[in-house]
Amino acid sequence: MTRLLRLAAAAGALGAYTAWRVDPLRFWGAWITAFLFLQTLVLGCLFQPALEHLVGARWSVPLRRVPERLATLAWPLAPVAALALGALGPLYPGWPAGGAKATWLGAPAVALRVTLAMGLCLLSAQVLTGLSLRMAAGDAAVHGARLRRFAPGFMALYALVITQTAYDWVGGLTPAWYSDLLGVYLTAGSLLAGFAATTLATLALRRQGRLPGLRPDHLHNLGAWLFAFTAFWAYIAYAQYLLMWYGNLPDEAGWYLLRLQGGWRKASVCLALLRFAVPFLLLLPRAAKSDPRRLAGVALLVLAGHLLDTAWLVLPSAGLPLRFGWPEAAIALALGGAGLAWLGWADRLGADLPQGDPRLASGLGFRL
Repeated sequence: MTRLLRLAAAAGALGAYTAWRVDPLRFWGAWITAFLFLQTLVLGCLFQPALEHLVGARWSVPLRRVPERLATLAWPLAPVAALALGALGPLYPGWPAGGAKATWLGAPAVALRVTLAMGLCLLSAQVLTGLSLRMAAGDAAVHGARLRRFAPGFMALYALVITQTAYDWVGGLTPAWYSDLLGVYLTAGSLLAGFAATTLATLALRRQGRLPGLRPDHLHNLGAWLFAFTAFWAYIAYAQYLLMWYGNLPDEAGWYLLRLQGGWRKASVCLALLRFAVPFLLLLPRAAKSDPRRLAGVALLVLAGHLLDTAWLVLPSAGLPLRFGWPEAAIALALGGAGLAWLGWADRLGADLPQGDPRLASGLGFRL
C-alpha cells in the first residue's frame, strides 16, 4: 500500500508540475488552498495533546497517540510551505504604496514569518510527540512534567502561528481588507478539522481492535468536541459577517460580495450546510455522539467542509472560480498520496495506547 501511495504521489507531482506550466494562477490557487487545509489540520491536531497536558485531562489519554501521529504531518508539510512561497508574486499583490505596510507584506518579510511559523510547528510536534513516546521507555514522571511545562507555552505559539497563517495567507490576498476576527475564524476551523481527523483515525483503529478498553464514553467526548466547535465556528463566522454588514464599508463589504454572487453564492450556502447545519443537527441527540457510524459520517462532512472553507477563503480573493479539474486532482493526488504514505509510517510510532503514562489506567476507566 505504501508503495502504491508513493507512486500515486509521484504521478500527482508530475501532473501538478504540468498544471504549473499550463496555468500558473490556477496551480497556485489550488496549492495555497491545499497548504492552508493541511496547515490548519496539523495545528488542530497539535492542540489536542497540548490541551490534555495543560488541564490534566484523563479521558483523552487512551486516544492521545492518534493526534500525536497526525501532528507529525508537520514534517512533510514544511516543503509544501516552502513551495507555497512561490505564490507570493502571482497571487499576492503586497501593498501598492511604500512604507511599513509594503515592507511587512513584502516577500522577504512573509518568507521570514512563514519560516518561523513552520519552525515552531516542527518544534511543537517534536516536543509533544517525542516526550510522549519516551514515557514508555521510563522516567514517565519526568517527561510528563516537561510536557505540562511546555503546554502553556504551546498555546501562545499556537496563537502566533494561526494568526500568521490567517493574515499572511488569507488576508494577504486582499491587503486593503481587514478583519479582527480572521485569526479566530481560522482557529475555530483548525480545531474543528483536527478533532474530525482524530475522530476518523480513532474509529479506524477501534475497528481494527487496536484500542482495547475504549468505551462509548470516549467516543461521546469526541462527538461533544465536534459538536462544540461546530457551534463555535458558526458563531465566529456569523459575528464576522454581521460586523462587516453592519459597518457597510466598501473595503470590508467587498470581500463578502465576492462570495455572495455567481457560483460562490452556492458555495457559501454549501459551506453553511457542511460546516454547521448538517453536523449540528446530526450530533444534537445525546446518543448520536457515541454512535461510531454517525461520528464517522459527521467527521467526513466536517473535513469536506473544511476543504471548501479554505477554498472559499483563498480563491475568490485571487479572482479564481471554484472548480475541480485535472490540475486540482493532480495536487490532491500528490499531497494526499504523500501524506497518507507518511501516516502509514507514523502509524508505527510507539504503541497505540500511550504505555508508561501513569494516567492511562484512569483514562481507560473513564465514565460519563
